[in-house]
This record gives sequence, structure tokens and C-alpha cells, in this order.
Amino acid sequence: MALTMLNELLIEDPSPPLLLCQLSKTAQLDALNYQSCFMQGVFAHFPEILFIHRTYNPRGKVLYTFLVDGPRVQLEGHLARAVYFAIPAKEDAEGLAQMLQVFKKFNPAWERVCTILVDPHFLLLPTLAMEFPTAEVLLSAFHICKFFQGKFYQLSLEQPVERVLLTSLQSTMCSATAGNLRKLYTLLSTCIPPAQLPELHSHWLLNDRIWLAHRWRSRAESSHYFQGLEVTAHVLSQFFGTTPSVEKGMTALFRYLQQNSGDKASFSLGLSPPNNHPPSDGSPESPKVEQLVEARIQYSLNAICTGPAAQLCLGELAVVQKSTHLIGSGSEKVNIQILEDTHRVQPQTPASCSCYFNQAFRLPCRHILTMLSARRQVLQPDMLPAEWTAGCASSLGDVVSSRWSETLDKHLAVALLTEEVGQLLQHCSQEEFERRYSTLRELDDSWIGPYEQVQL
Repeated sequence: MALTMLNELLIEDPSPPLLLCQLSKTAQLDALNYQSCFMQGVFAHFPEILFIHRTYNPRGKVLYTFLVDGPRVQLEGHLARAVYFAIPAKEDAEGLAQMLQVFKKFNPAWERVCTILVDPHFLLLPTLAMEFPTAEVLLSAFHICKFFQGKFYQLSLEQPVERVLLTSLQSTMCSATAGNLRKLYTLLSTCIPPAQLPELHSHWLLNDRIWLAHRWRSRAESSHYFQGLEVTAHVLSQFFGTTPSVEKGMTALFRYLQQNSGDKASFSLGLSPPNNHPPSDGSPESPKVEQLVEARIQYSLNAICTGPAAQLCLGELAVVQKSTHLIGSGSEKVNIQILEDTHRVQPQTPASCSCYFNQAFRLPCRHILTMLSARRQVLQPDMLPAEWTAGCASSLGDVVSSRWSETLDKHLAVALLTEEVGQLLQHCSQEEFERRYSTLRELDDSWIGPYEQVQL
């Protein structure tokens, strides 16, 4: 009974895939190896660099996802580069060896694997080296970035320090030159307490062999690469990582693969068109479209903006991700409400908003980012002024200082306060309105004179 749902899906597959399963004594799925004919063909074309990503579920089972990597791979779409899924019976040397031997048996191109990219927590390196004796095993740039991000949060650093480190990390990952890596290494040595520094393994930044496997990408290509892997990791976690049942998690994943089979066209035609279509959400078990769109927005910010601009906008995006938001759109204006703040967004390029952040810095605020998320769009270069585009601004302090205006600051503060007071007065009871209005009237009289005198 454990494989009923899996079999129903696989029967619909026009090309019979490889599916090897092992059941436990309680008839639960204990081990699994899966590869479609399309996946097998992708690996046969691009076997040189193999990227391994692991996803754990609440039961402690781990899903191994093999993806192809390298300069020749130009596949577009979520999980388009995935070539193998496997769940070992146990995550030990024996279980991993059995899993890899099955993979090798059905993929003769394994002998052409030159490099294998893994995460820092991958401990069974001797088993991997034994099964792929001619391949070099390296830490992947993506997993190192995720490792550093996790450590920054765990260390409970002061918020300004944490923001600086995260911004520098993102910038360095998109331009992993030896000089930039050395700067990040020095920054970590300066900002992290000496007692906690060994936890970060910052020496990885100075291992040039790791970064040679990633450095060939341009800044835009690096941003796109990290964006794709971030979404892939999110999809795997949404399906498999949150479901205790291995069968249900894999069924949801296979259903997602079938619904997004349009990626195959890009491969068969040798093309890599941009993915302008939103992810399918036909299944109730599919990941939230909003989360995938917000991941794309985050990477478009890092790709288009300077470090300081991205830092400011990512702070705004964080508010969006933690808040409930309502959108009512008209022909020319879009009303955005986040918690208790209501502002008016002008969606036409260059997008603008009535909030303080956008008026002061001319950057996409949380309300504009909410609009982009709702429309499943990403940031475009013409949405921000030239001084905020990549390569122009020097530092956050310099730019913020240059944008500050005492007159604008006072005007916006008064405008925001007036709007907030107006909202409170409109939505209170008549009794509360009279009391609040009387208080405001007394305050007003003390500043500019009695109301009757002013009228005369």
C-alpha cells in the first residue's frame, strides 16, 4: 500500500522511468532511487560536474538530489538540472555506497564525472571518493553561502553587523574574485568575536580551488545561478522536508515535475529561454507562488542594485515577508496595506510610493516590492535612479547622507502623522471621535491661537 500513490503517477509517465524501492517491515518506504528518461539524457549530455543537495524530512530520512552543473549547462526552469533522486535506507557508508552503485549502474556516463560539489556537512567523503575515484570532491559555493548565512543568524550578532556581513557575503558570492574573498575574510576576522570565529571556517574563503569551480560566472550569471538553486532548494524542502511521510513527499515532488515538464522543451531544442511563466500551482501541495516570487525579487535586487541599495531594500522586503498585506488595484493606482500602514503606489515606471522610504531614497519600498510580488514580477533597472545601480554608490553612509534633506524629512514626517491621525479619526466611534478631536483642538489652539480668533 505504501507505493500506491507513486505508482499512479508513474503510470502516467509516457517514458518508463527507473524506480527502485525498498520497503521496511512495516511496509513503509525505506529506500528509493528514481530517474526519468529525460533526467538520464540530461546527465549523459552534462556529466562533468555533479552537484549534490540533501534535504531532510521530519522522520530523519534524507533525499539526495543530483544536479548537473558547469559552464555548458544552460537549462532553465526549477529542477530542470536535476538528474537523479535517491533516499538511502540509512545515511551511513553502506547506505550511501548502495545508492551510488545503483546510480552508476544505470548511468554509464558516471565515468566522465570530473568534479562533485557537496555541502559542508557532508561527512561520508571517503565513500564518495571510493565510488568516484577519478572525481575531485569540493565544497559548493552555494552551500558555503548558506552555511555562512546560518552562522550569522546563530551568532546573534548586533543587527548592523549582521546586515553588513550578509550584504558583503551576497556581493562576494556574485563576484568571487581572490580580492573580494580576501576582503570578506578580513571582515569576518574583524566583526566576529575571536572565540566564535573557528565556527565559521572562514579559511574556506582562501581555498582558491573551491572558487575556481564558480569564478567563471559573471556577476549576473552568478546571481541567476544562486537564485535558481535557492528556488530549487525551497521546492525540495516544501515537498519533502516538511512532510513526515516519505511517500506523500515524493508523490508531491513527482507531481510537480510532471506539471512543470515544459522544461524538457528547452533541453530538446538546445535553447534556454527566460522563464516568463509563473510556477504551476495546480496542486494544493505545491509551494506558495508568493515565496518563489519573493526569492526571485531578492536576487534581482542583488543583481541590479548596489550593495547599499540592496541592503536597504532587503530590509523592506523582510517586512513584507513577515506581514500580511492587502492589495486593491485600480486603473492607475495601487493601494498597498501592510499591517496598519496604507500608502499609494504609482506602478508605472519609474515606480513611486507615498511612503517615507521611497520619498527619501527613491528606492523600491516594501509597498512596491509587495506589488511586484503580487504581480509575479521582479525588479527592473529602470525602477531606480542611476546612483543606486550596481557599481555607482560608494557606501551606505555616503549615499544616505547625500539623500537626506531636513525640509523633506519634516514634510514627510508631518504628512505621515497627518495621514495616520486621519485614519484613526475616520474609523473610531462617534464618542471616541469627539474626545480625540477635542484633544487635537486644544493642542492646535495652544500653537496657533483659539479657533474663533483664527477664523476672524
